[in-house]
Parts: sequence; structure tokens; C-alpha cells
Amino acid sequence: MSSFFTDLALQYVDGEWRPGKGSWDIIDFNPYDGEKLASITVATAGEVDQAYRAAERAQRGWADTNAYERRAVMEKALRVVEEREAEIAEAIVAELGGTRLKAAFELHLAKEFLREAVQLALRPTGEILPSPVEGKENRVHRVPVGVVGVISPFNFPFLLSLKSVAPALALGNAVVLKPHQNTPVCGGTLLAKVFEEAGLPAGLLNVVVTDIAEIGDALLEHPVPQLISFTGSDKVGRHVATVCAAHLKRAVLELGGNSALIVLDDADIDYAVDAAVFSRYVHQGQVCMAANRILVDRAVEEEFTEKFVAKVASLRVGDPADPATHIGPLINSSQADAVSKIVDRTVEEGATALLHGRADGNLVSPSVLTGIPAGSPVLHEEIFGPVALLVPFDGEDEAVRIANDTPYGLSGAVHTGNIERGVRVGRRIHTGMIHINDGTVHDEPVVPFGGEKNSGLGRLNGDATLEAFTTQKWISVQYGRSRFPF
Repeated sequence: MSSFFTDLALQYVDGEWRPGKGSWDIIDFNPYDGEKLASITVATAGEVDQAYRAAERAQRGWADTNAYERRAVMEKALRVVEEREAEIAEAIVAELGGTRLKAAFELHLAKEFLREAVQLALRPTGEILPSPVEGKENRVHRVPVGVVGVISPFNFPFLLSLKSVAPALALGNAVVLKPHQNTPVCGGTLLAKVFEEAGLPAGLLNVVVTDIAEIGDALLEHPVPQLISFTGSDKVGRHVATVCAAHLKRAVLELGGNSALIVLDDADIDYAVDAAVFSRYVHQGQVCMAANRILVDRAVEEEFTEKFVAKVASLRVGDPADPATHIGPLINSSQADAVSKIVDRTVEEGATALLHGRADGNLVSPSVLTGIPAGSPVLHEEIFGPVALLVPFDGEDEAVRIANDTPYGLSGAVHTGNIERGVRVGRRIHTGMIHINDGTVHDEPVVPFGGEKNSGLGRLNGDATLEAFTTQKWISVQYGRSRFPF
């Protein structure tokens, strides 16, 4: 077992590793076998204040640091991740039940985002704009927002924490990070260790392992942070947005999804099956971009369904540490129970279970449901588990109508033998992202990532990240003397 779970089971505030001062502990369990990985005493609201104050003090000098020095820290962080990749992968398998394949996928993306952070450090530029006033020069500078609060989820904790933390730091900000209670190490203290080893000055990255039951909204309401970057459920995201608005803070929200993968009548069926199975079942379906709904033209429904069910039935469920495993455990027992109840409820409503997955502890084998009644709630909600909904349609217009019949709008895919036809259909789907002849689960460092409707506010990656973690400052210079009317 990785030493991370003994060495990093602490708070990290102002460059110091120390126990929390709360009256209770967060217990970090392996979701596959129930092994206790770590026990971390929660941080109090007072410690959140200390973290933000440390970040505020450190940020002033960091913002004035040469961008090439900030870039060097990002380069060292990348080398640390590369050198400790095997150990980090073991931690991902243990703490969140990620399969070997999933751990490799997460770490590949994490390294790509660190490479982008290296470049991002030098990206901010200023400009000089004309003025109607004689002798005036308008300088527009792009500057850090200041201190950023980051709240990350349990499903891709290392990647999705890093995705906000690294660019925020590269651009001259300081960060207070609160990881999810189920992944306090991979989503929190492990990042602190990486950046500590990379030489990041003390105070610039602080990690508080805690819970709303202990601190309430202290992380959001605190006067220091100017921006909150939140990734998680739309229910919690709505609360984050409300609190931030009340305190005039900026918020970037990456929330849930209910993506549709559409198989048109001219699609390559075998390829579409492969894309759909991966898009639905990667990391046990605990992915915001996962293809909850697989929409299939009736002309190819029979062939697609037969091949899809056969492939899903072949997926191996079990120990995520076994390289042959496709589907590991869900993050906890409440999640496993919730997914099982969704399947049972939908079958009771009249759906047909072509595969009816059962729970064995936190392991939930895959389900495939079809014949789902039109008014079933399952068609409109996010299912964070290995359940696929097969929905037939007649023609493009009906496919678009069904795909858009959800409060979410994150990702999606269209499979067709005609690329431009796919693009036309994709443009009609109300999502932030759509992929033609591919899966629904994608993230790339330079392409805007985010959703519409209940799937979030704002974008990250590339220029969108630059926009999110900086602000603009106008400095005018008057050469000569202005004339005033009195």
C-alpha cells in the first residue's frame, strides 16, 4: 500500500503538515475491500480562515514573481508526477476503486494538463488601446484574480483538482483546496506533496480536509477568495452559485450530465457499440460525461442491441487492482444502493432489463434497460453507475428531441457514416460539447470544457482557463495635462 495514506493523512496549511483541530475524523476507506486507508481529523472553520489568510499573504509576492519562475515550478511538478506515477496509480486504485485502465487514463490527462500549465504561465499578455483623449495611453493588463477556492469531486480527484490548482498557480494565484471526503489524499494532500516537492513557496497551496457538517459555508463565504472553482453535482453546485452570488464572488461550476450517444441509421454499428460501451461503463459509470442514454435508430436497433448487450455482458467486474477488471466498485455503499434502486424502480415502471445488474457490496454489475416508459424519471436524471438506457427513435428530428429532453447539457456523441450529417445533428444538441463518431468522455487541455443548462457555468481549459483565473486591469497614462470642466 502506498505510503501516501500514512504520510499525507494531515492538513496542509501555510507549508505545514499538521493534524486538524476538529472533534471528529474522516475515515478514508478502500471502496473495494473496505480496508481503512487513513484517518484524518477534520479542519475547522478557524483552520479554513488560516489557510485563506496564508494564501492571501503568499499570493502578493507570487503574483510579482517572474512568470518564468512560476513556469519552472510547473515543470518540476510534472517531473514529480512522472517519477511517482506508479505510486500515484496505486493510490487511485486503492482510494477510489479505479481500475488500472482508469488510473492510467487519469494520469495521462493529469500530465497533459500540467504541460498546459507550464505554457499557461507565459500566456497572459497586455495591450495598449487607443483613446479619444489627446495624449492618453490606455494600458490593459491581465492579472491574477488573487486567491482561488477549489472544491473537487471523488470520481477523477487527482485530475480534477489539478485541472484548477495548476493553472491557478501558474497564473500567479494562491489556492485553498478542499477535496471530496471520500478521496482526501488523491484529490487533496497528494497535490500538496507534489507541489511541495516541486518547490512551490509555502502558503500558495493549502489543503483543508473537512466537511460542510464541520465548517458550514465557511469555504465559500470567506472574504479572501475572489473565485470558487467547483466540480460536483448540480444540487451542490446550485448552492455554491447562490452563496457566491450573495458575496459577489465569481464561480466556475463543472456539474453533472445526462449525455446521449446517438446512433444514426448509417452508423458503423460495431464501432458505435465499442464507443457506447466505453462511454457508459468507464469508471463504473461515475463520470459526468458518461453516455447515460444510448439513442438508436429503429432501422439498426436490433443489430446494435444484440451486439451491445453481448459486449456489456463480457465486461469483467471485480478487484480494480486486477488488470483484467473492467468494472470496479462504486465509491461507497450509499451510491451502490442508489444505483440498484434506480434499476429496480425503472423495471417496476415497465422497462425491460436486458441485463439486470446486482450489487455485491460496492460492486454493481452492469445493467442494460430498454422499453423505458416515456415519463420515467430515469430518462432525465444523472445515473452515477453502470446502467445504460437504450432508447429507439425514428429519424434525426426525434433523436434531437429526445437528446435535448433533459435538464442537463454537458456532452454527447453522434455516430454516422456521413461526417457533415453528424455535425448538423450535433449542432442541434443543446450541450457544451458534442463528439462525432467517438465516445462522450473526452477532455483536452486546450479545448473549452463545460456545459449548458444544469451542467454548469463557465468553461475551463486553454483560453477559457486563462479567462477564469485572471482578471483585467485598466491603467491609463495621461501624457501632458488633461483639461477639466471645473
